[in-house]
Amino acid sequence: MIKNYFKTAWRNLWKRKAYSIINITGLAIGMAACIVIMVFVLYERSFDNFHAKNIYRLNEVQKFEGMVSSQKVALSMFPMGPTLKNEFPEIQNFTRVSWRTKMQMRNGDKRVYLNQGLMVDSTFLQMFDFKLLEGNRQTVLQKPNSAIITKATAEKLFGSENVIGKTITYYGGDTINLMVTGVLDNVPQNSQIQFDALISFSTAYSRNPNMMNNWGGNWLDTYLQLAPNTNVASLEKKFPAYLKKYMAQNDNWKNYELFLLPLKDVHAKAGDIGLDYLNYQKFDNSYTNTFFIIALIVLLIACINFMNLSTARSAERAREVGIRKSVGAFRWQLSLQFISESVILSFIAMVLAIGLVELCLPFINNLSQRNLQLPLFNNPLLLLTIAGGTLAIGILSGLYPAAYLSAFQPVKVLKGSVQTGRNKSFLRNTLVVIQFASAIFLMIITVFAVRQLKYMQQRDPGFSKDQVVTIPLDNFSYKKYDVLKQDLLANALITGVTGAQDELGSHLDQSGVQFRGDGPLRQLTGTRLIVDPDYLTLYKIPLAAGRNFSKEVSANGREYIINETLAKELLKDNKGKSMQWLLGRNFGFDSSGAIVGIAKDFNFNSLHYKIETMFLFNQKDWGFSNMSVKINGGKAKDAVAFIQSVWEKNCPDSPFEYHFLDEHFEDVYRADAQVSTIVGILAGIAIIISCLGLFGLASYAAERRVKEVGIRKVLGASVNNIVTMLSKDFLKYVLIAALIAWPLAWFSVYKWLEDYAYRVDISWWIFLLAVVVAMLIALVTISFQAIKAAMANPVKSLRTE
Repeated sequence: MIKNYFKTAWRNLWKRKAYSIINITGLAIGMAACIVIMVFVLYERSFDNFHAKNIYRLNEVQKFEGMVSSQKVALSMFPMGPTLKNEFPEIQNFTRVSWRTKMQMRNGDKRVYLNQGLMVDSTFLQMFDFKLLEGNRQTVLQKPNSAIITKATAEKLFGSENVIGKTITYYGGDTINLMVTGVLDNVPQNSQIQFDALISFSTAYSRNPNMMNNWGGNWLDTYLQLAPNTNVASLEKKFPAYLKKYMAQNDNWKNYELFLLPLKDVHAKAGDIGLDYLNYQKFDNSYTNTFFIIALIVLLIACINFMNLSTARSAERAREVGIRKSVGAFRWQLSLQFISESVILSFIAMVLAIGLVELCLPFINNLSQRNLQLPLFNNPLLLLTIAGGTLAIGILSGLYPAAYLSAFQPVKVLKGSVQTGRNKSFLRNTLVVIQFASAIFLMIITVFAVRQLKYMQQRDPGFSKDQVVTIPLDNFSYKKYDVLKQDLLANALITGVTGAQDELGSHLDQSGVQFRGDGPLRQLTGTRLIVDPDYLTLYKIPLAAGRNFSKEVSANGREYIINETLAKELLKDNKGKSMQWLLGRNFGFDSSGAIVGIAKDFNFNSLHYKIETMFLFNQKDWGFSNMSVKINGGKAKDAVAFIQSVWEKNCPDSPFEYHFLDEHFEDVYRADAQVSTIVGILAGIAIIISCLGLFGLASYAAERRVKEVGIRKVLGASVNNIVTMLSKDFLKYVLIAALIAWPLAWFSVYKWLEDYAYRVDISWWIFLLAVVVAMLIALVTISFQAIKAAMANPVKSLRTE
């Protein structure tokens, strides 16, 4: 019997090829979109799942006087790990992590540059479950000058040799010989903590025993292992007393709050946490959920298409139902047959969807910068999920058509009287409204996402970032800065060179400042940027008052330029005379200097954040971590080649790396670009599927009214009259859909834009434009069938009357 149901279902699908193609295509596109988003969501939610212990990351909320707003940061202080463990029995273990980028490692004459190495406590591998291939997990990092390298690093340095016990040399601030005590498997891509080597923290603090007293210096990440079933909220309530106990000397504890974030939430739920350097491919969970919801909407639209087209063709199946019932078929048997048709169609669509996904994955990977795969045969659970979802889609999509069609009364349908009244039309029209409300909603969201992205990319940040090449300086090349600058400026291809300790567009460091004016001493915190005297000139940052840095060191030793935001805080009465900058506690020398200028406010961070108080500090002796070179834009290729030649001449032991500053800002807004692109693609898919369904319904409406059209043509109706008659009902539903979509879209856009400190206005004309576009798309879709019906020869349609 089941075999006959499927055979009959297949014949019906084959008989109505056009509608089957529309249904399969719509379902396949919707399912493909849903599968891609599901793969993306599964990848995002897989981050750090291979760690079994109850690990939390310690985070700070910093709220110093002088800051425009408090900020959450991923950083913590060196003494916090051991003191927290001693204070609270809920904390079973801790480990601290500090990072070093572009580490130079040598094995004899063989030199490699590692993307990132970590300084960690000996407890690192006791807490984290990274796979150790060689070495003792408990003791591998206990001794000073111990190092663990990954399998890939071992192959680069030693080839196929056994590396345990071998010596490698790390060239950092100091030259340190390290013994390889272990080899780790390569770090998985779904780990927020990425590294090529681990160096024992005892290597560092054996050289500086005072590190344990470094309260106030935030320069590392601290991870805590909590006892099972720990009440995290209760533990966090104890932290203020803890801070007061250890930081009471300078009363600085009031400026901090501590909170914990589960390790498995760090990747996706730390979007509002800054200075989050150990968070590979960080992507906010709200975006992931948005993608998933939109993908479900697209799939719902595809399912609506099936229900609409199935019920629209009900008159053609009426006699079949009547005959089957008259010879003894039960209603459940008829329902099973119609659901079987839906299931067959769904599985055909699934096969097509999988093909579409495989075809589109390279593009998706390029867009998302991830290595997403669809391992159907390597992951039985994924295959079962997709197959089970397809079965559910087939059953749910076929339930209403099955219930409706199987309810026909055989006496009436065999007499030619089929109820096609308001109830069926009302539901079908409601589904059309839902389809286009969803499509209009997504169109509006897409327009605002693109506008906000363009606004951030094109808004004047207050400085010039065009034709600026930025080059990172390591522990060797920074010493050659003066020589590099001199050699570069000797060529007409270079119009300016400057140095700084940070790059614009990054989350810049903050430091405490003491302000001495005519009033009492004030202690504040502001964003710090250490620069050379040509910084404001190269970046064309205008001054609101005062002068630029002098080329020569002044008699007082230091000069400061502050931004307008800090000036409003400090210089309200224009009585301020000088500023003192302190780093940590008991710095050991007087860093006071005059405020010589006030720079106009500029967006040194992304437009997600308000402009904070800031001071620029002329202190070349400390060295720069970044060099900016302004080049002749008309000869960019020649200029870059010249910069490389100067670099290789002066810094042969350091790799030459560069990027253009505007490319760096593209990376800053990459997540926003990914969101706007993916939402736009999903919105386009929703519109395509809606149009497929509308095309099918318009085709059916034209066929059902073919005799009416013939009569009207005989009585003198024009083609325009007939097209208008067949189109107006559908356009009415699009207008109703707009009235539903508008308030939902406005609320969603309003809440979304709240995350941006600088944002576009919510313009009314965009809402109207989305409706006009939707109506035009619907009109074009409908008109194809309407014109075809209007142009048909009425003699053929009326021949049987």
